[in-house]
Amino acid sequence: DRDSVTVSDAEVENELNRRMAYFIQQFGSEEKLENYYGKRTNVIKDDLRTDIREQLLAQKMQGKITGEVRLTPAEVRIFYKTIPEDSLPLVNSEVELQQIVKRPTFSADAKKDARDQLESYRQRILKGDAKMTSLARLYSEDPGSAKDGGEIKNVGRGMMVPEFEAVAFKLKNGEVSNVFETAYGFHFIELVARKGELLDLRHILVIPKMTNDDFFRSKYQLDSIYKEIKDGKITFEEAARRYSDDKETKQNGGLMINPSTASTKFDDEDLNQMDQAGQKGLIATLNSMQVGDISTPVQFTSLTDGKPGYRILKLKNRIDPHKTNLKDDYQKILIMATTNRNKSLVKEWIRKRSKITYIKFDPEYSCKFENDWTVTPVE
Repeated sequence: DRDSVTVSDAEVENELNRRMAYFIQQFGSEEKLENYYGKRTNVIKDDLRTDIREQLLAQKMQGKITGEVRLTPAEVRIFYKTIPEDSLPLVNSEVELQQIVKRPTFSADAKKDARDQLESYRQRILKGDAKMTSLARLYSEDPGSAKDGGEIKNVGRGMMVPEFEAVAFKLKNGEVSNVFETAYGFHFIELVARKGELLDLRHILVIPKMTNDDFFRSKYQLDSIYKEIKDGKITFEEAARRYSDDKETKQNGGLMINPSTASTKFDDEDLNQMDQAGQKGLIATLNSMQVGDISTPVQFTSLTDGKPGYRILKLKNRIDPHKTNLKDDYQKILIMATTNRNKSLVKEWIRKRSKITYIKFDPEYSCKFENDWTVTPVE
């Protein structure tokens, strides 16, 4: 069965990059991460690579065992009734939020300046007057790769934004791309090596310069939207669909989704994390609001791309602390029931497989296991 699931190098690199991005966010910077471990980032990745491959294999095998488990509402209710009353978890206070976001945009002149600057670097490289690595260290505004001469190794499909990938995967070894734009700014790429579906490349990023006028223009736009809503000329939900720059929430009337739970509810811990991660004043703002209230425009930093902007918030609902129940917490109970079903399926698979599979535990790892493994006696 192990041979029936595989993990590609690109999948391993994608997961490695995801985890490294998380670690860097937790430590505050790549430099702090490297100082803590006493190793360069690429060495830390090498140390983790084998373990991550094994973890991904295990996850895929478990996914094959459990399949696409989709419980019906009736099955969720049955599971809920099996939980003793005194074992039902306490749910902290939660809120449901809606938002309308306006992000500052770069002026045409700022974009032209950035593109022209980058094109001048590109021409120096093409003429042989400078090396990509030197110019990347001096001028690239990508903090993750600039110090390495712009080099990014083992880039697989799905790891970069589509505009970047569309250019990178068309290049030949040693070829330098034209200047192109992504949501992060302007780039050009040099392909160092192609290794199957993985690329080693160098790039230089230049970000257009934003003026205070560019930044505050988004606030002025939100001020006008806020006034329209307060004057009853448009509903919050319609304004979100029409004006919001946040693609993830605008079509749902601005309703925010908790990335940790995939639900629309945020508890105090979620709000604290958001407050500390660049959305200062969020808790204070919400504490001053009643259900249905709309905030004035407030500055924030996106948790997904780290970019600043302004938004207005609507407190859609506030739920007081309570014991878990089907009415308020169906999504939580569904997750619990699905987890329980998956554990049962895996447990049954282990029970059957352990009877026909040779298993030997090194005494060093002997302990009480969650599952009842049957160790095949050595003949």
